[in-house]
Amino acid sequence: MTTLTEAPSTIEVVTTGRARRARRRWLVHVGLALAVLAVFWLSLMLGRTYYPASDVIAVILGGDVDGASFTVGTLRLPRAVTGLLVGFAFGLAGATFQTMLRNPLASPDVIGISSGASAAAVIGILVLNLSPTAVSAMATAAALVTAFAIYLLSYKQGGVANTRLILIGIGIAAMLSSVVSYVLSGAAAWDMQVAMRWLTGNLNGATYERTLPLVIAVVLLAPVLLWLLRDLEAMRLGDQTAAALGVPVERTRVLLIVVAVALMAFATAAAGPIAFVAFLSGPIAARILGPVGSPVLASGLFGALLVLVADFFAQYALGTRFPVGVITGALGAPFLVYLLVRSNRSGGSL
Repeated sequence: MTTLTEAPSTIEVVTTGRARRARRRWLVHVGLALAVLAVFWLSLMLGRTYYPASDVIAVILGGDVDGASFTVGTLRLPRAVTGLLVGFAFGLAGATFQTMLRNPLASPDVIGISSGASAAAVIGILVLNLSPTAVSAMATAAALVTAFAIYLLSYKQGGVANTRLILIGIGIAAMLSSVVSYVLSGAAAWDMQVAMRWLTGNLNGATYERTLPLVIAVVLLAPVLLWLLRDLEAMRLGDQTAAALGVPVERTRVLLIVVAVALMAFATAAAGPIAFVAFLSGPIAARILGPVGSPVLASGLFGALLVLVADFFAQYALGTRFPVGVITGALGAPFLVYLLVRSNRSGGSL
C-alpha cells in the first residue's frame, strides 16, 4: 500500500529557511573572525625574524624576552593592532554608505570624504607645519566637515537623493584632489615625501598613543552602528518603504552618516587614507555572505583581514617594503573598473 508524504507547511518552509540563513550568517562571521585572528597572530610571529608563539605570548603578558620584547612588543604588536582596527573601521564605514545609498560605488573614499581628510592633512604638514597629533586631529575634523557639506549640498525638499549625494561627493573629491596636487607642487622634496607617505596610507611608525583615539572610537561607535542595522536594512528597500515600516528615515540617515564618517575619520587619522579598503570590503563581504542579512559586520571583519594581509605582503613579499596603501590600491582599482563595466552592461547608473 502506497503512502503519500505530507507536504511541509508554509510555516515549516519559512522556519527552515530562516534557520538555514541564520546558520550561514553565523558561519561566515565566525570564519572571518577566525581568519582575522589567525593573520593577526601570524603577523606577530613572522617577519625578518621568526619568534615562536611562546615568546609572543610572553611579550603580550609583559615579560622580557631578548629581541622579541622590542620587535614584537614595540614594532609588530602596535602595527598589527592598528591595521586590524583601521581595516575594521573602514569596512564598517564603507558597507554602511554602500547599503544606505544602495550603490557599491558609494564608499567614503570614492565620494570625497577621504579626500577631505587628505587635503587637510597635506595642508597641516606642508603649510602649517603641524605635529603628527595635530595633523590627525585636523584630518578627522575635515572628514566630518566634508561629509556635512556633501549632505547639505545633496539635500532637497523631501530628503537626500542618493544619486545626487554620490555625484556631488565625486565632484568634491575631484576639487579636493586638486587642492592636494596644488599644495604638493610647491612643497620641498623632504616635506613632500612626508606628505606622500601619509597620503598613500601606511602603518609605519604605528604606536599605541596614535591608535588610542581609534580604539575609543571603535569601542563607542561600532555598537551604535550595529544597533542601527535593522533600520539600515529597511532603508535598502527605499525611503518610502522604510518609512512605512516605521523607520525615521532622515534621522536614521544622519545618524548613520555621522557614525560611519567618524569611524572612517579616526581610521584615516591613525594610518592615512588606505586606498579602497572601504570600497572593496562591502561588495566582497556581501558576496561571501549571500542574501542572508546585512553585510556591515562581515565587511568590517573582511576590512581588517584585508589590511593585515596586504600589510604583511607589502612588508615581506616583494623584496622591498611598500606602504600598505600601494597593495590595496593595486587591488581596488581593477575592482572599481569591474563594477563600472558591470553597471554599464546591466544598464545601471550612478
